[in-house]
Amino acid sequence: MQKFKYALGIITLLIFHSVIFAQSFELKVDSLLKEKYKPNSPGAVFLVAHNGNTIYEKAFGSANMELKTPMKSENVFGIGSITKQFTSVSILMLLEEGKLNLDDEITKYIPDYPTKEKTITIHHLLTHTSGIKNYTSMRELRDILKKDLTPMELINFFKNEPMDFSPGEKYKYNNSGYIILGYIIESLSGMSYSDFVEEKIFKKIGMTSSSYGNHNKIIMNRASGYSKREGYTNAMQISYSLPYASGSLLSNTEDMLKWQYSLNKYTLVSKSTLEKAYTNYRLNNGSYINYGFGWFIKEINKHKSIEHGGSIPGFQSMAVYIPEENIYVIGLTNCDCYSPTKITRKIAEIFLNKLKDKS
Repeated sequence: MQKFKYALGIITLLIFHSVIFAQSFELKVDSLLKEKYKPNSPGAVFLVAHNGNTIYEKAFGSANMELKTPMKSENVFGIGSITKQFTSVSILMLLEEGKLNLDDEITKYIPDYPTKEKTITIHHLLTHTSGIKNYTSMRELRDILKKDLTPMELINFFKNEPMDFSPGEKYKYNNSGYIILGYIIESLSGMSYSDFVEEKIFKKIGMTSSSYGNHNKIIMNRASGYSKREGYTNAMQISYSLPYASGSLLSNTEDMLKWQYSLNKYTLVSKSTLEKAYTNYRLNNGSYINYGFGWFIKEINKHKSIEHGGSIPGFQSMAVYIPEENIYVIGLTNCDCYSPTKITRKIAEIFLNKLKDKS
């Protein structure tokens, strides 16, 4: 009986400490987010998970300012360049199927691509080290923002631009590379990029609120997107064919947790293959680029952090995964004026500190 009482006491104490831990963390994060995302302004949804379990998920601000609709956790956002994670994993899925090699030259898939007698590989595209001109930095982009282009028409838009550097010599963030990767996925799978991602990823892991962007389709719980100049305005609508495989996906926080959880469980690709995406690669001179395949490789409190943000008209996003502690933090916002990068990393840092204090 005495042992039972002792065990019960220990369990009660552990529960008490867990409750205090959760409440303390919640209050600290609430204060940060309420300060940044006001009730009558564009808002955000933030989620924090530990060991695959959601420990914090809250919505702030407005999903639609004109209708005065409060944000809710189910709301769907454009995730911008977080799309690159899905593109890189799609490439790795095709790698495991034996359909490609990472050192394949792009001319294997686009024979007439003008490589200026340089060797440009799939690896270079994934790591932003190809030297190809980034089409989103081209002044002429404004002329095609609203045009629906095929992937090859978009590639033709930038392929004849001078290269910025020789492949592997430098790192320079580059959306053009991920456009070509999308085209390669289509060429090898016989499916459109949107169908591949929806059939092979979203449906397989139950991401029921995620889709390829579409302005005409009714998408349940879609938040309205905003910009800010002197005041808030409805964001400009661009054709989703432009960001394509570099930034056209829509999702919400709960689906994004399913995404990270499926990666952790090696549902889509094996552990050894996923490690390729999480590797900090080097340039030809041996210096690190702090980027893998679709993820930045950084640190938070001396813990390795696998992370990426995204921006598309009306929306910004940021997701952080800390593998050592199995922590996932994601913030999705419906204004391209509100970068959630710093605050998402800060929340991850707070949780790491809380775990340290708890132990």
